[in-house]
Amino acid sequence: MTARMNRRTALGLGTAATAGAVFGNGSPASAEERGVEQPASTPAQAAALVAAAYQQRIAEAGGSWQAYVSVADAAGAPLPAVSDEPNLRLEAYSVNKIAVAVAVLDKVDRGLLTLTQRVDVTEAIVVTGGDGIFSLDGAYPSSVTLGHALAALLTVSDDTAVRLCGLVCPSAELNAILVAKGFPNTQVQPVANPNRFYLGTSTPRETHDLLRALVAGTLLSPASTAFLLRQLRSPIAHTDGVRRTMSSDERARIASKGGWYADARCEAGIIFDRAGAPVLTYALFATGQADPGNFGGTHPAVTARAKMGRSFLDAVDGLTGTGTAHRVTRQRPSNGG
Repeated sequence: MTARMNRRTALGLGTAATAGAVFGNGSPASAEERGVEQPASTPAQAAALVAAAYQQRIAEAGGSWQAYVSVADAAGAPLPAVSDEPNLRLEAYSVNKIAVAVAVLDKVDRGLLTLTQRVDVTEAIVVTGGDGIFSLDGAYPSSVTLGHALAALLTVSDDTAVRLCGLVCPSAELNAILVAKGFPNTQVQPVANPNRFYLGTSTPRETHDLLRALVAGTLLSPASTAFLLRQLRSPIAHTDGVRRTMSSDERARIASKGGWYADARCEAGIIFDRAGAPVLTYALFATGQADPGNFGGTHPAVTARAKMGRSFLDAVDGLTGTGTAHRVTRQRPSNGG
């Protein structure tokens, strides 16, 4: 058995014992049962449940995991529930599309860009076969507003939208904006073309902290904050992971962004209480699980995150978040007309 597995086994036993002690029993229920039968009444109880659910699910999925998860506490700073190699710099893949959007919206806040300005969609800029919508229609050249490009970037995780953002925020400028905001490890990777880049790296802690700063209102203007969160909480945003086994109302309480490439399956986001205040923040990075060619919902790491998500929401469902409330804008299906 490797040293890493020894550490994980010890952590798993420790968090399970903590959860049992919290509720006065020596054999904690499964993660799903804990959420329904034993709702947490304090942040410390919720953190113990979240930790136990995380350990259970990564053991089932296998592979390598790094994560940072915290639960809001009205008495002070957020309580760390999971701190698993949180400072390890990793490829973030599409999770870093949040950081890309932050840099672009920072320029909007400073009056250098507007959401209504248009960007050209040329045949040369489209990522052929990439995720999203721009590679599907073949109707080029065309143009879209910057707001449309950001919505595609953050909801359906469009790959071409990354290049459209690069037209208005080159890689060097983007990285400088993130460094100035306190995120030196959350950086895109430049290429020869200054307006293009790979999505680059982050750490679980920095991704977590970026999301915390976003909902605290210290990262962007209120209008840009609301715009970004509206995309990540929308019904068409990422649903294969943490939000999978939830109702539409429950999904609307979670801002989430997934990232997947090669054998990596990542996700980061925020769970809000019923009034819209942030109550749990998570950054989950996974690599090395079985079935690396499967980018669907049955991949082991994605299945693990779906089970974690149900447990995480149930664990904090009785708690009140802290800070600014970000009430959801209800979006209902339409029958046309």
